[in-house]
Amino acid sequence: MSTTRPRFDPTRVPHLLGSFAPVSEQVDIADLEVTGELPAALDGLYLRNGPNPRFTPIGSYLYPIDGDGMLHGVRLSAGRARYRNRFVRTPAMEAEERAGRALWGGLESMIMPDAGEVGPELAATFKDLPDINVVRHAGRLLALAESACPFRVDAALETVGREDFGGALPAGITAHPKIDPVTGEMVVFCYGLEPPYLTWSVIAPDGTVSRGPTPVEGVDEPMMIHDMALTARYAVLVLAPAFFDLDAAMAGGSFLDWRPERGTRVVLLPRDGGPPRWAADEAFWMWHTVNAYDENQAEDAPVVLDYVQWSRLTVGGSASDAAQPLSGGLARARIDPASGSMARTLLDDSRVEFPRVDDRRLGRRHRHAALATDTGRAGLLPGEYDAIRWYDTETGAARVWTAGNLSVGEPVYAPEPGRESDESGYWLTFATDRTDQSSWFLVIPAQDPSSGPVARVRIPVRVPLGLHGCWLPTEP
Repeated sequence: MSTTRPRFDPTRVPHLLGSFAPVSEQVDIADLEVTGELPAALDGLYLRNGPNPRFTPIGSYLYPIDGDGMLHGVRLSAGRARYRNRFVRTPAMEAEERAGRALWGGLESMIMPDAGEVGPELAATFKDLPDINVVRHAGRLLALAESACPFRVDAALETVGREDFGGALPAGITAHPKIDPVTGEMVVFCYGLEPPYLTWSVIAPDGTVSRGPTPVEGVDEPMMIHDMALTARYAVLVLAPAFFDLDAAMAGGSFLDWRPERGTRVVLLPRDGGPPRWAADEAFWMWHTVNAYDENQAEDAPVVLDYVQWSRLTVGGSASDAAQPLSGGLARARIDPASGSMARTLLDDSRVEFPRVDDRRLGRRHRHAALATDTGRAGLLPGEYDAIRWYDTETGAARVWTAGNLSVGEPVYAPEPGRESDESGYWLTFATDRTDQSSWFLVIPAQDPSSGPVARVRIPVRVPLGLHGCWLPTEP
């Protein structure tokens, strides 16, 4: 535990300013102003999570790792919209509220309060950060953290408490679980700083844990793995050479060490419990998968993985790492489980992130992928985008909607009820105007996305740029 707070000026951290600046007010506002027309077929809740420090950070702040979670929801029904936001209330946040200030520093500073400040249960512990994603499974609405226990919230977005799945998953799960739309299972993984360094698990459609934490053989060091993919046969994990180094962090260095000489490995974990299948290649970093699928029905059929590829780690790391040129784009890896070989192809070299497909296609062959992208406009920060790009995996063609002065977030697909095509629905996202900091909820038609939104909903308060979300159709 560090007792000396390093010099840190939050007013000079770009990701605490402008469109990223946190908000503190919790509101519930009905009958929002709509420009255009909300599709009558959309009835449900668009929900998005993101880092939003409750108090001014101390010690350090690293986007997108640090920050308390805040959920932002837009409920659509009968062509009308309502907005509600709520903090994900963790024990650490409640302790800070009692103190009236931040007590935990960012992960890079390793500042933790002592028992005199927060009591013995919270003393010298890392802060819960359920600020990355949100999903609904088996009736549970979960705000998700980076390999830790999620926090359950209710339909009004009020926090219920930490979710460890009846004690079966005490170490937690990934921020990016994958729900199989065919079986209803939710497949998860969790990495740790101590052995076992990587486990995977399965949560059944009824919410019970059908496969408890299963160690992945061949992982003998703590490393960061942000996302995963799923096929009908496998859970797919990409192990880039980003290793945790707590000794360096305690000495004032980076808690993540990029070791490109180690290369990047991909492991296919058979969902039937068979032995892992490994493949390896030169080093690359990956935040997010698009989707994966088995190429055919044959035994040992190759796995196709679409993902966003970066040439190096884009967070933490050393100054020399950051000085290396950065390139990337939408990529495809074809992994042969029989030979252990992997072939990678760059499909589109545009600067993109936050990829999504129609969630009904997860684990099966997809055609369209939507991604946040930029137009090359000067002044955009890492994690900030001013356009949305739709890529057609069959033709290789791309369609783009340029958002002008708006900074847009991750696009999420909302299908029209009863329609199976991924072009018979709408892409949803929040956006913030960089000129006046006004925020909007956008509804973009999948049939002709480059035409832009059919509806723009004015959010009366600013919604900070954030991370991941979902569309939750109203359940009968």
